[in-house]
Amino acid sequence: MLHNPTRLAVAAFLSGCAEAEFAMVRDHCQVSDSVLSKAASALEDAGYVEIRKGHVGKRSRTWLSHAPTGQGSLARHVTALQEIVAAARNAAAGTRAE
Repeated sequence: MLHNPTRLAVAAFLSGCAEAEFAMVRDHCQVSDSVLSKAASALEDAGYVEIRKGHVGKRSRTWLSHAPTGQGSLARHVTALQEIVAAARNAAAGTRAE
């Protein structure tokens, strides 16, 4: 699920806050509304993100937040990426030593 760059960027951004407005996430991830909407829906379907809709004055707003499942999944994904990098560095160091 988090192998998609946009979904990973959204999950990483949300890990640093309790909740974020859709436009803030969109701007940080540098994607269009439609790309973020698709990514957020996929993350919501997987139980990683919660989407809340409401109004500020007369304007509709959407907020995104990490679901507990999403926080754990992001942590495991980051750990797996770190392990891949460490293995690659160890392999590269081993080939230089020969």
